[in-house]
Amino acid sequence: MKFLSPDSRFMQGWNDLTDAIWINILMLVTSLPVVTAGAALCAGSTALRKSQRGQGTVTRNYFAAFRENLAKATLLWLIFGICGAAITYSWIALQITPLLIPKFALTIIWAIGFEWAFYLQARFENPLGQTLRNAYVFGVVYFPATLACVAIDVVFVGVLVAAWFYMPQGLFLLVVLGYGCMLALHVPILEYALRRYTRQ
Repeated sequence: MKFLSPDSRFMQGWNDLTDAIWINILMLVTSLPVVTAGAALCAGSTALRKSQRGQGTVTRNYFAAFRENLAKATLLWLIFGICGAAITYSWIALQITPLLIPKFALTIIWAIGFEWAFYLQARFENPLGQTLRNAYVFGVVYFPATLACVAIDVVFVGVLVAAWFYMPQGLFLLVVLGYGCMLALHVPILEYALRRYTRQ
């Protein structure tokens, strides 16, 4: 049966899915202290990128990237985590009509930076400030890629919220698939956008 051949698209897709699930589990475990979630995002991105290219082993790539990005990614996470929490609080608690436009603007600014900052941190060696600047430059210049990543995340969060309210029994499956599978969709989009900067 050709579809079970190691080189078939089915088996390649299956391997990519199992790698993404395993990376998601690694991300969940290494994010338990919460403050290390940024390093987990960087490590997940690197492990998925190398997995999709057939480079090395998933677990080794993940932990190597986790250690390498821990310091800078943690600072990035503190910036985006605190700002994201403040923006979320404003949407929940500050139901004031004149604040709608500032809240939308801040949410968009946060989302653009979030979609790019951790991937750029994992992909390039730059000072933290340069990584943040590049996140917004690339986020605007390659806005279709940014929009695609945001759409993927919005769909995932929407499904998660819907499952929480309407189908709690499906939450376990969503947690297992998790953000690792979403990152697996992000990686080819962002790699394509960055192709002129990553050619050897």
